[in-house]
Amino acid sequence: MSIKFSEDKIAEVSKIITRYPEGKQKSALLPVLHLAQTTFDGWLDVPVMDYVATLLNIEPIEVYEVASFYSMFNLKPVGKYVFEVCHTGPCMINGSDNITDYIKQKLNIKVGETTADKMFTLKTVECLGACGYAPMMQLGQHYREHLTKEKVDAIIEECRNATIRNN
Repeated sequence: MSIKFSEDKIAEVSKIITRYPEGKQKSALLPVLHLAQTTFDGWLDVPVMDYVATLLNIEPIEVYEVASFYSMFNLKPVGKYVFEVCHTGPCMINGSDNITDYIKQKLNIKVGETTADKMFTLKTVECLGACGYAPMMQLGQHYREHLTKEKVDAIIEECRNATIRNN
């Protein structure tokens, strides 16, 4: 399979690059990586990151460094629903470790793994800036707050019944 954006996506990349001063196309890296991840099956493998590097005329290592730093980028295939549980101080004090352990047990996966049916992936992430709602997780573009085992069960059920969007 050849890694290449459609003409529409190339136009979008060009538009993104024009937001930044001449010669500063590296500044477009985050939005272009988001576009690439969305376009190419929800994750960034090495050929995709190399392609982004060529589009921005930067070294591949510059793309790898950024993609591996931010938890919002997936460097391996993920499930349809990605549970990103905050595991920094305030969430841990309020039980995020217990929530993570419960999700692991409930879905029979470890952190960083995806269920066999490719429905769920579990990640732990750094602070999501919702400390007052701990413990919490991000699911797509939405926060799920004040988590309990019962709330986790309901979220899993919503996903399985496709009554929730994954973005």
